[in-house]
Amino acid sequence: MDPLGYTLLVGAIAIILGIILCLAVLAIFGQLNFGGKRESNGGNKPIWDIDHRRLREIYNLISKLTSTLKYETVLEIALDLGSRVLATPHIPADRLVSAVLLFTQSGGERPNLTIGTSRRLPQPDMRAVLPGTSGLIGEVITEGLPKSTTEIASDPELSHLLGLRSCTVAYCLPLRSGLDTYGILLFAHPDKDFFTPSKCELLDIISHQAVIAIQNARLYSDLQREKEQMIEIQQQEHKKLARDLHDGPTQSMAAIAMRVNFARRLLERDPKATADELMKIEELARRTTKEIRYMLFTLRPLELESQGLVGALKAMAEKTHDTYDQNVIVEGDENLISRLEMNKQPIIFYIAEEAINNACKYAQASHIWVRMREYDRDLLMLEVQDDGIGFERNGAEIASEKRGSLGLKNMKERAEMVDGIFRLESVVGKGTTIRVLIPLTPDAAERLHRGG
Repeated sequence: MDPLGYTLLVGAIAIILGIILCLAVLAIFGQLNFGGKRESNGGNKPIWDIDHRRLREIYNLISKLTSTLKYETVLEIALDLGSRVLATPHIPADRLVSAVLLFTQSGGERPNLTIGTSRRLPQPDMRAVLPGTSGLIGEVITEGLPKSTTEIASDPELSHLLGLRSCTVAYCLPLRSGLDTYGILLFAHPDKDFFTPSKCELLDIISHQAVIAIQNARLYSDLQREKEQMIEIQQQEHKKLARDLHDGPTQSMAAIAMRVNFARRLLERDPKATADELMKIEELARRTTKEIRYMLFTLRPLELESQGLVGALKAMAEKTHDTYDQNVIVEGDENLISRLEMNKQPIIFYIAEEAINNACKYAQASHIWVRMREYDRDLLMLEVQDDGIGFERNGAEIASEKRGSLGLKNMKERAEMVDGIFRLESVVGKGTTIRVLIPLTPDAAERLHRGG
C-alpha cells in the first residue's frame, strides 16, 4: 500500500478508536467519579455539573488527538488528556507530574530517551538524556507493558529527574506498536495511592490512542518528505534534460548548421568534396535524431505499459546500442518481477537508466549488464554492472555534485522511494556494480531494514 493510502487507513482507524476511547472514558470516568450516584458539593454546583464540563473538555481533547497531524500537538494533548482524566472532585491532579520521553538517535549510536514535552518538570530536566535500559523505564520498554514503582529515589534513571523528588509513585506506559517503540508516557504523584486500577486503565487507553496518533503524524510527515523528494528529483531531471540537450542535440544542430553553410560555399569550388561533406552532415543528422529519440524514450518509456519492466529495459538496451554503440545485456526473472507493484516499476526503470547512462558516459566499458533476480525470500535485486575503468567512490560523489547531475545521491533517494537499499561497489580498473535490494512484501521490507 502506498504511503497516502496507509495514512488514510491509519486515520480512519484513529477515528474509530477515538470513538471507542470516548465511550471507554465515559464508562470508567463515570464509575470513578460518581459510583452511579448524583452528589452535591457542599451547596455549590452539583458534582454532576462540574464533571459534565470536564467530560466536554476531555471529549474536545480526544477529538484533537484523533484529528491532528502535528507530532508535537499529539504529545501535548496526551499529557493534557492524562491530567484531565486523572483529576477527581476529591483528589485534583494539580500535583501530577507528567512527561513524554521519545527515542532519538544520532549517528550510529544507540538511541536514547529525551523529553519531548512535560508538565511540572523544571527546566534542567528538559535537557535530561536517559538510556532507557534499567529501572522502571527499562522494564516497561523491554516487556512492552505499563508498570509502576514507589521506589523513585532509588530508580537508576528516574532518580535523575529533579521534578520527581516530591513524588512517591510513578506510573510508566510504553508508546509501542508491534515491534516499534517510540518512547514512554510517564506520570508521577506525591500520593502513593493516586494511581488506582481505574485511573491506570484510563491511562492505558490514552497511551494506545496516542500511539495511533503518533503513527499517523509520522506517516504524514513521511508522505510530505517523500513529496518534497519527488519534487527535488523532478527538478534534477529537468536540469539533466537541459544539460543533455545542450551537450548533445543542441551542439549537433549547431554543427549541422555550420557544415551546411560550409558545404554551400564549397559547392561552387569542389562538387566532389561537397558530396562527401553532405554525407557527413547526413550521418551527423541521423545520429542526432537517434539521440533525440533516445531522450524521448527515457522521458516516457511506453514499453513499460505495453511490455513491462523487462521489455522496457530491453528496448532501452537496443536504443543505447543504436545511439552510443554500447552493448547492454538485460536479464530478468519475469515471474519474480510480476510480483512487483506497478507503481514501483517506473522508479526501478529510471534507476537502471541512470546507472546505464553514467556507465555509457564515464565507464569506457565494453559491456553493461542489467540483471533482476531474487536475492532472498521476497527480495528482488536490481544489478547494473560494467567492465569499465571503475573509480574511487568518494571522488565520483564529489564529481557528481560538481556536475549537478542526478548522480548517486538521487539514485539512493529513488531506491528509498521503493523501500529499497542502494549499494555501490567499484574498483579502479575492474568496473562498477550498482545493486538495489527491493522488498516485494511489507514483511520483507521490515526484514531488509532491520538487517534480518
